[in-house]
Amino acid sequence: MMAAVPPPHAALVRVRDLAGRPRGAGFVADHHGTVVTSHEAVDGLPRLVLLTADDRTVEVTADAVTPLPELDLALVRADGLDAHPLPVTARDRVDAGTYVRLLAGCWREARVLASTSVTYTATDRVHVVEDALELAIGTAGRDALRLGGGAAGGPVLDARTGAVVGVVGTALRSGHSETGFAVPLRPATGPLADLLARNAATVPAYGADLGLAGVLELTATALGSDGPPGTLPGHPDGAPDPVERPAVRDEVAAFLAGDTPVLALVGRPGSGRTTELAALAARRARGAEPAPTLWLRGADLEPGDTSLADAARRALARAARIVAASHGVTPADLGDLDPDRLARLATACDRPLLLLLDGPEEMPPALAHRLTAWTRATVRWLEGAGARLVLACGPEYWEEAGTGFPPAMLHGTARHPAPHVPLPD
Repeated sequence: MMAAVPPPHAALVRVRDLAGRPRGAGFVADHHGTVVTSHEAVDGLPRLVLLTADDRTVEVTADAVTPLPELDLALVRADGLDAHPLPVTARDRVDAGTYVRLLAGCWREARVLASTSVTYTATDRVHVVEDALELAIGTAGRDALRLGGGAAGGPVLDARTGAVVGVVGTALRSGHSETGFAVPLRPATGPLADLLARNAATVPAYGADLGLAGVLELTATALGSDGPPGTLPGHPDGAPDPVERPAVRDEVAAFLAGDTPVLALVGRPGSGRTTELAALAARRARGAEPAPTLWLRGADLEPGDTSLADAARRALARAARIVAASHGVTPADLGDLDPDRLARLATACDRPLLLLLDGPEEMPPALAHRLTAWTRATVRWLEGAGARLVLACGPEYWEEAGTGFPPAMLHGTARHPAPHVPLPD
């Protein structure tokens, strides 16, 4: 399987001292230009020079470095790198037998043998690093993994997903081996935790390393393809931003802040139902913390659908083809993109997947005859996956369909005690 990420060399930097002597490597991990490298690559340097893949140099002082010697890691704040970051693994552990790629003279394949405890000797003292990755690499790459071999701080990439699973440490030692170790990147605390959270939310990865950023990329692609013009930032078609009515906006905000999974916007054709949905989609896409949203239409439902999850699955499959083409891979390379998995990932990140269903009364007649069963199956799926639904429909449809939703699942407030928000004609 090919990695669905930008070429890794584009995110790499070389670390040198002011005299130009190589100290190691690193990689850009966020869109602010934060570089992850090994502590040994920067230890003792009052100033250091970062050299990008396209030969630009950035000089930084020691106060731009966040040392993490207990992990043999360091974070370097650097403006002007203008490099695309690499995704970091979403997994808590890297299993023995996992194939990886790392820069050891050139890009080479290695295999994770085990997790083991090692020591790292910094200028201040000796640190014990738990659960370091022991790597098996061919003879040609071993010299680069020795102290001073130039590989220190370089990323270790999962060979299937392209996500960073560790950082090479050439000064790491154990009782049975002195070469071939990397520090794993996994949930942490402090500055490293903040960086990993930014990476997970903004740098897409797929396959086993699918995280929030991948979910956002897929759903934004689907929204741009299936939604009305103007729902995404910077819409090039010149469509005006959708404008929502303050009362409806406040009601939708109350719904999103609550815990009921279903909101109905009910009005006759021409009452602005689609406009309200488009405005909601735009707000979620353009916010400081974008949230995953799928746009579905009643006309796109199919007679054999068992629940709304089937329509969501088709929308994601269409988006996957577009995303895969942009990454130069096939949709299969992106791994499992079932809406259940995406919804659970989004819920775990406190940004639930929101489905917007416009005009459900336009569903095929054969499906309309099974409306009660379809609605109940949709309810079960929403509950199981943690997804939420806003539908915009006419009064006649809601009079029938609304009875299929358990009252406890429907949004209602003191302003609108009935389980829907009416839209004025």
